[in-house]
Amino acid sequence: MLKTRLAGALALTTLAMPLAFTAPAASAAPVEISFARFFGACEGDYGTSTDVPAARGECGIITTLINKFNADNKGEIVVKPQIMEWNTYYDQLTARIVGHDVPTVAVMHMAQLGDYVNRKVVLPLNDLFKEAGIDAGDFTDAATNGVTVNGKIYALPWDTHSWLWHYNVGLMKKAGLTDADGNPVVPKSLDELKAQAKKFKEATGKPLIAISTTQDVAGPARNFYTLLYQQGGTVFPDGPDGDANFSSPEAKKALQVWADLYKDGDLTPALDYEGATAGFINGNAGVYICGTWLIDSYMEAAAKKDTGLSDGYYVTAFPTLLGKPAIWADGHSWVLLKGGLNDDNKAATLKFLKYLYDNNLQWARTGHLSIRKSVIDSAAFQDLPFRKNIKIISEVARTLPAGTPRQFGIQQIVGEEFDNVMLTGKSVDDALADMQGRVNELVSAAR
Repeated sequence: MLKTRLAGALALTTLAMPLAFTAPAASAAPVEISFARFFGACEGDYGTSTDVPAARGECGIITTLINKFNADNKGEIVVKPQIMEWNTYYDQLTARIVGHDVPTVAVMHMAQLGDYVNRKVVLPLNDLFKEAGIDAGDFTDAATNGVTVNGKIYALPWDTHSWLWHYNVGLMKKAGLTDADGNPVVPKSLDELKAQAKKFKEATGKPLIAISTTQDVAGPARNFYTLLYQQGGTVFPDGPDGDANFSSPEAKKALQVWADLYKDGDLTPALDYEGATAGFINGNAGVYICGTWLIDSYMEAAAKKDTGLSDGYYVTAFPTLLGKPAIWADGHSWVLLKGGLNDDNKAATLKFLKYLYDNNLQWARTGHLSIRKSVIDSAAFQDLPFRKNIKIISEVARTLPAGTPRQFGIQQIVGEEFDNVMLTGKSVDDALADMQGRVNELVSAAR
């Protein structure tokens, strides 16, 4: 359905290129830039704030950044956010393309980018970056790979978000699993992890690790991908145009590890995302495996006296348990869709994209990694809490090939079968066979 609707949008939506780069007239009404995004709504806290350094969390920072841009360009340019729900965002975006209601700038996961590029509804940005003064050479390898399809850049990368281990320092200390500096001892192998889990349960009566396995497919898929990648495994051994392969020894090992940990009681049972995220604050496990976006929120919780994190919070990149360092990653980016950019708004839009590029450090305060090498290497970034612990992600981040179709659909299937192993007793072999059959059917229909 997505392919059909987007193909129809392509036939109905066109953009003449090149466009003249002319500055908006000072005497004219402000140039409007429609800005489609998720990240929540927080007008009550940040609706009029322009104090970007004081903003907290994804919503607070993006809202304040837009407020500041509008204030600095008052009378000339106005960015008008169009806030959508995360789980229905792409359905809404597709419907808007079909209905000729195309936003000027839209957020897009890098994992989704290939689908929209393949249907020719996203503009290439290499030349536009040069006009705007955006240095694509400063993008990290992870960011460059995430926004490049068939040799062209199709989005302004905004972050690399990845998989972390969030630690409850108080519980880890109770279990005797902290070092001389009081920081958690990070396991360096699967055997070391299992030994820690046993010791933790004996000391606290709790499972060492919290994960979500109920009504959540994203987290389980990311857990599977990470251990697959650490063994040098891949889902598409012949590239994005080939078949998926889940029958490899690496795939079986990746899923079996999680099945064994769950069976042994070392993972929290049957928690959804909200339950796992809130439960970690309340002290239900020593480690919560989740994303970069939680760092700021958990630091805030740890600063309070009445939470399960009051005795300390710590975070690291997902440790290397099998083979070599590799961690699942994705990223947010900003795209220009055909029909959203025109002669009247081009100069203003490029100025806005350059503003976002220049303020990438502010967004990195959420916990996401910056997409700029110069920012990651700066003292300002490395002085942010725990950033030295997670800097490695920009070097070892792994994704499906950018041109792989239906990546969110693949994630759905992998996560569902992962959950089936944990919650219904489905065998690892059966789950992997169903992953392979279902994924190949999905991508075949999309090609």
